[in-house]
Amino acid sequence: MSSSNNSRIAKNTIFLYIRMSVLMIVGLYTSRVVLKGLGVEDFGIYNVVAGVVSAMTVLQGAMSVSVIRYLTFELGKGKENFEKLHHTFCIIINIYFIVALIFLVLAETVGLWFTNTQLSIPPDKITAVNWIYQFSILSSLLSLFVAPYNAVVVAHERMAFFTKISILEGVLRLGIAFAIMVISSYKLEAYGFLMMTASILVTACYIIFCNKNFAESRYEVRHDKALFKELASYTGWNLFGSLSGVAKGQGLNILLNIFFTPAVNAARAIAYQVNTAVSAFFNNFYMAVRPQITKYYAQNNMDEMFKLVFRSSKFAYYLILIVSLPIVVEAPYIMSLWLGQLPDYVVPFVRLIIMITIVDAMATPLMTTIHATGKIALYQSVVGTLNILNLPVSYCLLKFCDGSPIVVFYVSFILAVISLFARLLMAKKAVGFPVASFILKVVVVTVAVTVVAGIPSILAYGYFNEQTFVNLLIVCAISLISCALSVYFIGLSKTEKTFLTSKIKNVINDKFSRA
Repeated sequence: MSSSNNSRIAKNTIFLYIRMSVLMIVGLYTSRVVLKGLGVEDFGIYNVVAGVVSAMTVLQGAMSVSVIRYLTFELGKGKENFEKLHHTFCIIINIYFIVALIFLVLAETVGLWFTNTQLSIPPDKITAVNWIYQFSILSSLLSLFVAPYNAVVVAHERMAFFTKISILEGVLRLGIAFAIMVISSYKLEAYGFLMMTASILVTACYIIFCNKNFAESRYEVRHDKALFKELASYTGWNLFGSLSGVAKGQGLNILLNIFFTPAVNAARAIAYQVNTAVSAFFNNFYMAVRPQITKYYAQNNMDEMFKLVFRSSKFAYYLILIVSLPIVVEAPYIMSLWLGQLPDYVVPFVRLIIMITIVDAMATPLMTTIHATGKIALYQSVVGTLNILNLPVSYCLLKFCDGSPIVVFYVSFILAVISLFARLLMAKKAVGFPVASFILKVVVVTVAVTVVAGIPSILAYGYFNEQTFVNLLIVCAISLISCALSVYFIGLSKTEKTFLTSKIKNVINDKFSRA
């Protein structure tokens, strides 16, 4: 990997971790305030209703992946390719208008029917739910249209702006949470309206910034039947993949609402708030790495691409492990301390969702490798089908085996592990990816690191008879130290250790020279 690419990844990662630190603190506190302001039942209702709309924004997810791949690929060919880049963006916007129309029709027909007839909603909340639903539709449409501009920012690796706008969005959500605390009536309706208003502001910021800084994002009416067909085909397969993600995510959320009460949806929403904070460590790192994987493929530099996939898979796993290990071990006390209460099922939900996330994080660079080729039919067919299996398998266990809500996450974890190995096989077929080497140097190594790091943390947790803040700090310190040592001595290759040691020495020497 060239030094310029290393520097770019490092710089972008720093910006993204600044973003993550602020959003994690603001997001976790916001969840506590919103839960207190709305109450457990209303919080659960909002999340399941917004989830219905999110389930229909599957088109947005499919398009976002397509946009990022095509724009990054064209950028990887060099600045002289500007006209093709601009042309591609304009055709993408044309497709977005069609997608938005399809989404609106589905939302106001199938989605509206499902919300009013199939969800478990208290009768006195029906009016509020319909208001929330309409606000969520508009918010989702705005998110749909901001996706191409977001993709332009990511493709250009302008993470400083991405950091600023994300922090603004986090601050707006915190302000909304405090507003809900002082509003005495129509809390659900007010919360939905204010969240929609925040979406309007964020969308405007993205469009203005991109039009000012990236000439290719200035829309013009253009027609290109061949490119439209190519993008539509690629997006179609991504759509299937996104549908599978909905089945795994919001589909299971709706399933939980059908079999249980809104309180279970609230527990799931809280668990995903924690998971969002934890996975941010991976997402920020990966967002800086992802464009480079696609650009290496565009330049036919396969060796560097494979090296980057190996390292990013391992480092993504380690980043989540270091943060999540104390949370998994001390989940009961941390949840009580954070929320001021401990809703049923929150602790097992948190633990299992983090386990699923850490497996998916390791597999994500493999997904980008396959997407870079543009040939994703087989990939989406296999992995998409595995994800969709979450829904029927979980339904059968809940319906015929009288299962608890926890069972859906056990199913998700097992299928996530199977999907990891399926991605490996398809990466080998697509680009000749070295599967055996990946299993030995990434999968086996990360499992060993987890076992060695986890034993001291679990022993420390079991040693204390009571849960106190001081004991929490001790367990967290032991977890951090055990993770750092196991990652360094077991998880890093000789070359990676040398690189890390030299970077640390440079930072120390730089500080002393300035002093």
